[in-house]
Amino acid sequence: MFEWWKMHWTKLLYQLKFNKWKQNAIIVAGGNRKGQNLNQLDHPDGIFIDKNKTIFIADLRNHRIVEWKYNAKQGEIIAGGNGQGNRTDQLDQPTDVIVDQQNHSIIIADWGNRRVIQWMNQNQQILIENIYCMGLAMDKYGFLYVSDLWKNEVRQWKMGEYNNRGIIVAGGNERGDKLNQLSRPGFIFVDEDQSVYVSDQFNHRVMKWRKGAKEGTIVAGGNGFGGNLNQLSYPEGVVVDDLGQIYV
Repeated sequence: MFEWWKMHWTKLLYQLKFNKWKQNAIIVAGGNRKGQNLNQLDHPDGIFIDKNKTIFIADLRNHRIVEWKYNAKQGEIIAGGNGQGNRTDQLDQPTDVIVDQQNHSIIIADWGNRRVIQWMNQNQQILIENIYCMGLAMDKYGFLYVSDLWKNEVRQWKMGEYNNRGIIVAGGNERGDKLNQLSRPGFIFVDEDQSVYVSDQFNHRVMKWRKGAKEGTIVAGGNGFGGNLNQLSYPEGVVVDDLGQIYV
């Protein structure tokens, strides 16, 4: 009984601690107007933060991925930055980036080129082609998840095995607003149980698809377009914390 109460109060104190948000934020990347300099960004989109608090940013209109180390005054280009194009050393409006910390590579949703590409030590490899990729995620088992705007679905691939079409884990039933459908899925998040959370942008909701499910459940929004607290408006980023709280 004592151990149960100890766990209960530990969880409660954790909630109380992290439910108090500071009202004033600080700039950790960019903030020097729109531009191409190393201390500037132009339409930053998806981000990834590693255990060292380094921020990796899909700098969409600059067609590059920029790394900002903790407390740095400027970033470093680690992928792209060679103009807009379809060469393997170029990017075209990248929307998201994740870091595979096992092999120290970065994986990029190269939206304009309709491909998912991996950069490792300045060497590039196209992993997936012919996909209108928007969001990326990787689970603790090393599976890669990619949202496809055009096909209104999220697919899963086993790392290193990209010579197939992957497995549909959300959507894939044409565009629509039913529980087994998506409409322009954007960014995604995968939790410890391999449940997939999807920003279902044109349905103004966030969906949760459990592993193996044939349909999802609405976990945020879903009450039409609007600014009320029970509504969303073209949601983009989605993150779920260890307590199951969803941030959109």
